Amino acid sequence: MNTICRTIRCTLFSAARQSSQFNGLQSSRNNTTVTLIPGDGIGPEISKSVQEIFEAAKVPIEWEIVDVTPVRYPDGKYGIPTKAIESFLKNKIGLKGPLATPIGKGHRSLNLEIRKVFSLYANVRPCRSIEGYQTLYDDVDVVTIRENTEGEYSGIEHEIVPGVVQSIKLITEPASRRVAEYAFNYAKANGRKIVTAVHKANIMRLSDGLFLQCCREAAENHPEIKYKEMYLDTVCLNMVQDPSQFDVLVMPNLYGDILSDLCAGLVGGLGLTPSGNIGKDGAVFESVHGTAPDIAGQDKANPTALLLSAVMMLRHMNLPDHANNIQSACLSVIKEGKMLTADLGGSAKCSEFTKEICSRLG
Repeated sequence: MNTICRTIRCTLFSAARQSSQFNGLQSSRNNTTVTLIPGDGIGPEISKSVQEIFEAAKVPIEWEIVDVTPVRYPDGKYGIPTKAIESFLKNKIGLKGPLATPIGKGHRSLNLEIRKVFSLYANVRPCRSIEGYQTLYDDVDVVTIRENTEGEYSGIEHEIVPGVVQSIKLITEPASRRVAEYAFNYAKANGRKIVTAVHKANIMRLSDGLFLQCCREAAENHPEIKYKEMYLDTVCLNMVQDPSQFDVLVMPNLYGDILSDLCAGLVGGLGLTPSGNIGKDGAVFESVHGTAPDIAGQDKANPTALLLSAVMMLRHMNLPDHANNIQSACLSVIKEGKMLTADLGGSAKCSEFTKEICSRLG
C-alpha cells in the first residue's frame, strides 16, 4: 500500500498534504470507515443530510471527511490533495458531493481525475421512475454502464497548426473488456435480462469496433443474458419514444456521459439520479448534479441524488437491509408529496425534507 501511495505521489502529485477532518463519531471495530468528500456549493448541506439520515438509520459506518480543494503542483496545474488520495487508498470506498471545476487552462476536472487516479472504470447510473413524482414517462427502469477512464476523455489533444486542433479518442482492449464483463455480471446479479452495447462502429470502425468485439466476447461468456448492439443515435431516438424497451446499456465514455443524462431526464433529472463509480479495488458513489452556488447555504438543496447514491454504496458494501430502509423512507416522502424541496415542486427546506425521511426510518 505504501508503494502505491508513493507511486501516485511521485508520478501525479507533489507531497503536499492537507489535514482531513472527522465528524467526531467514535470509531468502532464493527463499523466500516467511508471517505466522504462533501464537495462544493450545496455539497456540504446535502452531505450533512446524508450523515443525519445514516445516523438515524443506525448504519454501521464511520465518515472520514476529506477536503479536495485543489492544490497547485510543480507542473503549475491543480490536483487532488495527497491526504484525500491516502484516505481513499486506505478505506477503498467513498461518497462524493458535487465538485466545481474552473473553466480555463491549468485546471484539471477533479471529477475526472478522481476516476482516473483510482481506476474507477465503470460508471453505473440506475434511472428508475419514482412513484408519486410525475414525468412524461412511466415505468422507466434503465441502467447505463459507462466506460469511465478513456475514450474522448483521455485528454489527448493538441494543436496541429493555428486554428486546427486534434483530439484523440483512446480505446483499449483491457478497458473495454473489463467494463463489458462488468455489465454482464451486473445484469446477472440484479436480475436483468438484456445488455445492449451502444456504439458508432459504422463510423469509427477501429475504436468502436474494438469495443464491440470485447462486448461480443463477454456476451459469449454469459449466454443467459440476451445481447444486442445499437447505434448511439438510434438508442437516443428510441429511448425518448419508448424507454421500456431498454434494460442495461454499456458504452464508451462520451456516449455514456450523454446517454446517462438523457435517461436521468426521463425520470425527473439529475437531482433524483444516483451514480456509482466502480473500480477493481474500490468504489466512489456520487451525486452528478451541479454545485448550485446560487442556493448554497440557504437550506434549499435537494439531497435525494446523493442519498440514493449512498444507498447504492450500502448495497455495494453488502448492507441491503440498511439500504432498503433508507430508500423506502426517502421514496415514501417523495410519493406523499407534502415535504418536497423546491426543485421537486414543494417549498420544504433541505433540513425539513431530511427530518421527514428520518421520521420514517424503520
